[in-house]
Amino acid sequence: MTAVMANGNWDPALSRLLVSLEEARQVLPSSEEEFGFLSGLLQSKELHALVKVHNKIINNGKDEKFHPTVSNSMQIALDVLDVIAPKATSNEDCKNLFILLQKPHIQGLLCAHDAVAQKDYFPRLPEIPLEVDEDEETIKIVQLVKSSEPLSGAQSVEPIVGATIKTDEQTGKIVIARIMHGGAADRSGLIHVGDEVCEVNGINVEGKTPNDVLKILQASEGTITFKLVPADSKSGLRESKVRVRAHFDYTSSTDPYIPCKEAGLDFKKGDILHIVSQDDAYWWQARREGDRNMRAGLIPSRALQERRIIHERTQKEKSGDESKIMRGEDNGVWTLGLHLLPTNFPVGLCSVSVLPGCQSPKSPRCASKPKTKKIMYDTAENDDFDREEIATYEEVAKLYPRPGLQRPLVLIGPPGVGRNELKRRLIATDPDKYKTPIPYTSRPPKHGEVNGKDYFFVTREKMEEDIEASKFIEFGEYKGNLYGTSAESVKSLVNAGYVCILNPHYQALKMLRTPQLKPYIIYIKPPTFDVLKETRNAAYARSTFDETNSRGFTDEEFHEILHSSERIEFLYSHLFDEVIVNADLSVAFEQLVRVASKVETEPLWVPASWVQ
Repeated sequence: MTAVMANGNWDPALSRLLVSLEEARQVLPSSEEEFGFLSGLLQSKELHALVKVHNKIINNGKDEKFHPTVSNSMQIALDVLDVIAPKATSNEDCKNLFILLQKPHIQGLLCAHDAVAQKDYFPRLPEIPLEVDEDEETIKIVQLVKSSEPLSGAQSVEPIVGATIKTDEQTGKIVIARIMHGGAADRSGLIHVGDEVCEVNGINVEGKTPNDVLKILQASEGTITFKLVPADSKSGLRESKVRVRAHFDYTSSTDPYIPCKEAGLDFKKGDILHIVSQDDAYWWQARREGDRNMRAGLIPSRALQERRIIHERTQKEKSGDESKIMRGEDNGVWTLGLHLLPTNFPVGLCSVSVLPGCQSPKSPRCASKPKTKKIMYDTAENDDFDREEIATYEEVAKLYPRPGLQRPLVLIGPPGVGRNELKRRLIATDPDKYKTPIPYTSRPPKHGEVNGKDYFFVTREKMEEDIEASKFIEFGEYKGNLYGTSAESVKSLVNAGYVCILNPHYQALKMLRTPQLKPYIIYIKPPTFDVLKETRNAAYARSTFDETNSRGFTDEEFHEILHSSERIEFLYSHLFDEVIVNADLSVAFEQLVRVASKVETEPLWVPASWVQ
C-alpha cells in the first residue's frame, strides 16, 4: 500500500481513504478477509480510472464559459445617471447611487466589461497616415483570422470574415460594401465601407469579380491578409439603440434578393429586434433582443418590406384569385382595400350585441330577461378604420409597471367568442380592483335604473356634441337612441388606480391605443369550427346573435364568428399584445388571469412613443 500511495499520480482522496482504513484497522469489527477486500478495491486501477473520469467531468463543468448579457453597460450607467439626477437632491438612495456610478473605479470596471463583451481586446495595427505625396497611394495591410462569419458578393458563398464586397459600378474595382456589426471585420476596426481591395493573400484581384475573390477566400486557411486602399471617409460603425417588434415572419434562406443568405437573420412575427444599423436603404443590420450572439444579421428594411407586400398583393389582384384571398386561405394575405362583412349583416353595417347582467355565452339559462342594446357601425362612414395598414416593424421600448397607474386591459374578438363572460369572471375575482366604464345613452332611464350606475343618461344633443368632439371611443344608435363609451370614463378609472377592463368593437382599437391610455390588447380567438361547435353546444351556450338569447348557435353563426375573426386578425393583428384561444372557457380564463398579473408586475414592450 505504501508503494502505491507513493505514486504521484494516485488520487489524493483515495490515498486519504487508505490511510484512514489502516489507522482504523484494529478497531473496526471486521475480519482480515473483509479488510483485504476493501483495501484491494481502494487500490484497484479500475476505481482509480473512474475517479479520474469523475474529476474531469466536474472540472469541465466548472470551466464553462460565461457570456455577457449586454455590451453597453457604460451607456446604461450614463442613462441611469440621467434618470436619477433630478431625484438625487431629494432622495438619499438616488443620491448615493448617483455618486457611486460616477466613481472612477466603477466607470473603469464598466468600460473594461464592455471591452471584453465586444471582444475589443484584439491587437490593432496602427492606422496608416493619409498625409502622403500626391503621386503616392496609401495602402493598408489588414490580417484577420478566418472564422465562420459571412463575406459575400452575390451568390451562395462560404462564411468568412463578416463583411460583404461588390464591384464598384464606376471604377470596376472590388470594394467593401458592408461591415457586419459584431463580426471579425468590425472588431478589427481596420476595414471600412468603401475600402478598395487590391490583394487577398498576395493574389492581385484587379479585373476579378466578387465571386473570384470569394473563391480565393474559401481556399484560404488560418489567417487572411488584405491589401486595401482606404476609403476617403472612414466613419466608424455606431450602433443605434432602436428596438422594433416584427409584424411578419422572415426566413433568409428563402429570400432570393438578400445579398448574402449566410448573413441573414431569421425571425418570427412578434420578435423584438435590435436594429444596429440602418445605413443601407434596403438591408438593415439587426440582432434578436437578448441574443448572446453579438454579430448582427441582415433583414429587409421597412421600405423594402412594404414594397414587397404591395407588389405581392398587386400580383394576386391581377391573377384574379380573389375567391381564395377572400376566404383568407393564402397565408392570411388579402387584397388591399378589400372590405368583408358577415354574410347576413345589412350592407354597410356591422352589429355588436352587448348584454348587461347575465352575459355568459356558455350559460344554459338566465334567471332574468337580459337587457339588449345594439351598437351599429356604419362601415361606409368608417372606411378609414378598416383600411388595412401595411405592418412591417414598429419601434418599441420597455414600459415598466407604474404604481397606482394601471394599464387598461382591452379584450378584442368577434361577437359570440366569449369576451363578455371572460370579462365578467375577471371582474368577479376582485371587484374592488377591476372595473369597467359605465356607458352613456340618450334614452330615458327605465324603472329601477340609476344614473351613474347602470348608464349615464344624457340628452341626444349632448351626446351628438361629444361624438363630434371625438370624446367617445365607440358609439352607435339602436332603436332611435344613442349609446357609447367615453374616453374620459376610461381615463378616470385609470387615474383612480383601477384596472379598467374593456371589450369594445374592434374598430375602437385605433382610438384606444394611445400614449395616454397605454392599453394592453388581448385578442380572444375562436378555435376551429369543430371545436367551437362542440364546446359551445356542450355548455348549452346561448346565441348572442339572437336578441331573445333563447337558443343555441347555428352552424351559420359559428362560421360567421370564424369569418369575422379572420377579418379582425387581418386588419388588426399587429396591434395585439396577447392572443388567447377560447376553446375551453376555464383554460382561457386562467390564461387571462396570468396575463393580467403579468401586465401589473413585469416591464413590457410598447410603442416607443408611449415612454418618451
